[in-house]
Amino acid sequence: MAEPSQAAPDRTALLLMDYQPPMIGSVPKGDEVVDRASAVADRARAAGVPVIHVRLAFQLADHAAVPDRNKLFFGMAGAGFFLDGSPETDIDPRLKPAGDEIVVTKTRVGAFSTTDLITHLRAKSVETLILGGISTSGVVLSTVRDAADRDFGLYVLSDCCADGDENVHRLLLETVFPTQATVLSSAELSLPGES
Repeated sequence: MAEPSQAAPDRTALLLMDYQPPMIGSVPKGDEVVDRASAVADRARAAGVPVIHVRLAFQLADHAAVPDRNKLFFGMAGAGFFLDGSPETDIDPRLKPAGDEIVVTKTRVGAFSTTDLITHLRAKSVETLILGGISTSGVVLSTVRDAADRDFGLYVLSDCCADGDENVHRLLLETVFPTQATVLSSAELSLPGES
C-alpha cells in the first residue's frame, strides 16, 4: 500500500470520528488527543487532503427505533442521550469543520453503517483513509473493519485515538489493526503535498 505522502491528495481523506464531549471525557488525556487530531486536520487542509467529520447524534425517531436487544444504544435512547442539537452531539470546537467539509451523522458505532459516508468517498474517488477517533474499541475498530472490507487503504493515527481501557487500546493498535491498516503516530504521518 502506498504511503499517504505518495497518494494524490484528492484520493486520500482524513476521517475524524466522535470527537464529542462525552467521548473525550471518557478517555485518559482526551484533550491531548483532540489537540493532536486538530493539528493533523490543519496539516491535511494545508495539503489539500479532504477532512471528513463523523459524529453520533439521534433524531427522536432514531431513539424510538432502537430495539431493546441493542445493549449499547437502548439505554442511551431511553434516557434521551445524544439527541441532535444537545451539547453532547457537538464536535469539539478545536475540530470545528472548516468551509465545506463534510460532516456525517451516525446512529450506531461505525462510521459507515448508518451514514452516507461511502457515497461521499466514492464521489471524491477516495481510496485511502487516515483515521482518528474516540474510542479505539468503538468507532475506530468498527470503521477499520468496515473500511478494510470495502478495500480502502487504511492508516490509523495511534496518538489521535484513545479508549477508556488502556489495555484494549494497546491490543488493538499493536495486534489487531496492523492486520488491516498501517498504524503510525501523527508525527510519523507524511501527507501528500508535505515536504
